[in-house]
Amino acid sequence: MQPANPEFSSGPCKKRPGYNVSTLDQRTMGRSHRSKIGKERLALAISETKRILKVPDDYHVGIVPASDTGAYEMAMWNVLGQRNVDICHWESFGKGWFADAVSHLKLKDTVEVTEFTADYGSLPDLSKTNPDHDICFTFNGTTSGVRVEDGCDFISDDRTGLTLCDATSACFAMNMPWEKLDITTYSWQKVLGGEGAHGILILSPRAVERLESYTPENRPLPKIFRMVKKGKVDAGIFKGSTINTPSMLAVEDYIDALEWADASGGVDALIKMSEDNLGVLENFVAQNEWIDFLAKDPATRSSTSVCLTLDLDADQIKKFVALLETEDVAYDIGGYRDAPPSIRIWCGSTVEKADLEALCPWLQWAYDEVKSA
Repeated sequence: MQPANPEFSSGPCKKRPGYNVSTLDQRTMGRSHRSKIGKERLALAISETKRILKVPDDYHVGIVPASDTGAYEMAMWNVLGQRNVDICHWESFGKGWFADAVSHLKLKDTVEVTEFTADYGSLPDLSKTNPDHDICFTFNGTTSGVRVEDGCDFISDDRTGLTLCDATSACFAMNMPWEKLDITTYSWQKVLGGEGAHGILILSPRAVERLESYTPENRPLPKIFRMVKKGKVDAGIFKGSTINTPSMLAVEDYIDALEWADASGGVDALIKMSEDNLGVLENFVAQNEWIDFLAKDPATRSSTSVCLTLDLDADQIKKFVALLETEDVAYDIGGYRDAPPSIRIWCGSTVEKADLEALCPWLQWAYDEVKSA
């Protein structure tokens, strides 16, 4: 039996069960995002995000351009440089934040930048980060399948620096310890299966204070990065007045996903779905010696972007992936281009457990076919 839905991409990710684009609220189609209805729907997306994710009342949530990448770059360009920075990375996207901080922001010209890194499959020693520094990290490494440990205990409650957390494949799938997170970013095209091109930016009161007290010298900001006006954070961004024109279709798609999340039991239920999905693959791996997790430590094993190594070389893995796609069994499960030869299966809550259970025998079949060729 094949999976009822073969979509296991790690981004953009599978739509929620039962999704039908024709059921989306179409009142904003062809309308300005500045219209009364446009502003109301954008504000609803923000308020429901805050409620369902259990974001503290005194935090700000805003919709910003250019997906998670835009949101995280926006944060970096606005707040970094006030003090020394610790940048932690163990996969390609975190490594990209480090490169941008050094090569484009040129932070090493004015402050100390300390790099904490580990190979794919492992986590660096985050306990060595300095609470007096700004700390940049990825909550869940989408391309390595390695996440930070639950609770983020490496972050001090008495820190004086800010934490900048890229949580694009963690929000709605993992417990977010908001008291540890000063700036958090994600894209709704990951865990909720939304459309691309829009990011979410979440600011703590400490982040707002930094924005209103620190202006980087000689650092021009493009319009889409600007979130401070006359020394104050632009409150409109966090009420639905977006910096530039959003896709109202994508916004309605996101609201639909939020409604599904709420009806499914909220964020706690979504977390359990993802963990149960991971459990299907954990059982399969335990029964087969030819497949293993790229993540070395079960405590840091991702429940969304599950990366798996196979007893096959790189060319054989490509054939393995192609076989499953040809059979309409699994789409887009090849490992990320910068990762070690591997496959990557999305196990977020929009993927149904029964589809993963149906996929497992096909994984065995594809392995046998390639290995015997």
